[in-house]
Amino acid sequence: MLASSPINAFVRVTDPQRARNFYEKVLGLQVVSDNPFMIVFRANNALVMAQKAEKFSPLRGTVLGWEVKDINKTIAALIKNGVVFERYDGMDQDELGVWKSPEGKVAWFKDPDGNILSLSEHGNY
Repeated sequence: MLASSPINAFVRVTDPQRARNFYEKVLGLQVVSDNPFMIVFRANNALVMAQKAEKFSPLRGTVLGWEVKDINKTIAALIKNGVVFERYDGMDQDELGVWKSPEGKVAWFKDPDGNILSLSEHGNY
């Protein structure tokens, strides 16, 4: 029923201007709307709703992820934009922070509010 409908993703942010700069300038998402409640970004066929909050505790897991064709090339571009990739104990990650999963490759980074974001490269999907 919903398989053909675009997805809206939600993330909370405490400093709207800082979040807008990160998602728009660093990640390259297009701003669709900025109102008192949220900033809406377009990411291909999805909308990312950055909900404005006074405070919140980020989740300990990934909240948003992007499927990319070339994870190493994308990581290199994001590093040039100031993104720092995460390292996790017990994960066999390469020099760029990429972990080879059974299904492909994954790397993680955080937005300015500590939300965990990811890049994935899956040849099967």
